[in-house]
Amino acid sequence: MASRTHLAAAALIAPVALLVVATFVVPLAVALHTAIANPEVRETLPATSAALAGWDGAGLPPEAAYAAVSRELADAQERQQIGPLARRLNFEQTGLRALLLKTARAHAGLAPPYRDALAALDPRWADPALWRLLKRNASATTPLYLLRSVDLTLTPAGDVARAPADEAIFLRLFGRTFEISLWVTLLCVLIAYPAAYTMARLPQRWANVALTLVLVPFWTSILVRTTAWFILLQREGPVNALLLALGVVEAPVAMIFNRFAVYVAMVHVLLPFAILPLYSVMKGIDPAYARAAASLGAPPWRRFLRVTLPLSMPGVAAAALMVFMLAVGFYITPSLVGGPDDQMVSTFIAFYTNNTINWGMSAALATLLLAATAAIVVVARYALPGVSAKGIRL
Repeated sequence: MASRTHLAAAALIAPVALLVVATFVVPLAVALHTAIANPEVRETLPATSAALAGWDGAGLPPEAAYAAVSRELADAQERQQIGPLARRLNFEQTGLRALLLKTARAHAGLAPPYRDALAALDPRWADPALWRLLKRNASATTPLYLLRSVDLTLTPAGDVARAPADEAIFLRLFGRTFEISLWVTLLCVLIAYPAAYTMARLPQRWANVALTLVLVPFWTSILVRTTAWFILLQREGPVNALLLALGVVEAPVAMIFNRFAVYVAMVHVLLPFAILPLYSVMKGIDPAYARAAASLGAPPWRRFLRVTLPLSMPGVAAAALMVFMLAVGFYITPSLVGGPDDQMVSTFIAFYTNNTINWGMSAALATLLLAATAAIVVVARYALPGVSAKGIRL
C-alpha cells in the first residue's frame, strides 16, 4: 500500500518536475555552457588549430599554420560560415573581422610561402600576438565572457588583465542595477505595508473590494502600464499640465528619461507583488494578541511595535525578496522611461542577444546576474528578521 501511495505521489509530481527541468534547469544549463563555450576557432579553423597545437608561442608559427589559415578562411567564406568566427575574434580584438575577410578574399591570389604572402597582405599576420590569440582560442572553453562581465579581459598570451577604460562598464552596470532594485524594493515595502495593514482590518466585504483594486493593475500588461507612465510624465503630459495649472511650477519639469521615471514606473508595476504577501500574513495575525496587549495597558503605538510589526515581518521579508528578484531583471520599463544612465543589466543582455549576436556575452551577464541575485537572497535568508518564521522559508 505504501509503495502504491509513493508511486501515485510520484506520478502527480512528475509533470511539475518535468516542467521545472524543461523551463528552468535546462535553460540554466545551456546559459552556463554558453557563457564559457568557445567553438568558433575549433570549428571554423580545425587544421589551423592542429598546426598551432605544437607551437610553443615563441616567434612565429610554422608555415603549415599560415597555409591552413589562408585556405580555411577562404573555405569558410565560400560556405558563408565565416561570420561567427569574425564576430568572435573581433569582440576580443577590434579590427580582426576586417583582417579575416580581407584574407579570405585574397586567398586565390596568394602563393607559397604563405608566411611571406600573408605578411605582405597585412603586417598583422607577422605579429606573434595574433597567432597566440588564435592558439588560445582553439580551446573548447574560455573565461573571457565572464571576465569581461566584471571588467577584466585576457591578453593574447592568456593572462588576466583589466579591460580598457572605455570598455570597463559592467561593474558600474551591476552596481546601478542593484541600486535601482534596492530603492524600488524599499519604496514598494514602505507603500505596501500601510495599504496591506488597512486592508487586513477592513470588513471582509470592503477588503475584497480593496483586493480587487490591487489585482486589476496586477492583471494588466507591464508594457501597457509602462507606456501609460511614458505618456503621463512627458513635458506636455497630464502631470506637467496639472502642475502648471495649479501654479506649482512655472515651466514643465523633466520627469521622463531619468531615474525618477524609472522609480515611479517600476514601483507601480511591482507594488502588487509587495501588497499581496503582506496582506496574506497580516490577515493571519490573530486579533486576540493586540487585545491582550491592550488589556495589559499597552497604547496603540506600543501594540503595533511589540505585536503587529514582529508578527508581520515574514510578510515584509517575502514581499521585499519577491520585489527585489523581479526588479533586477527589469528590461521594458527602464528602456522606455529611463535615460542612458538608467539602463540595467537586462538591457545589455538584450543588446548582445539581438544586436551583436554575441550569445556568450549575453549568457555571461545573465549568469552573473543570477549568481549575484542568488547570493543576495541567501544572505537575506539569514539577515532579514522573521524570514523563516511561521513556515515562510526562502
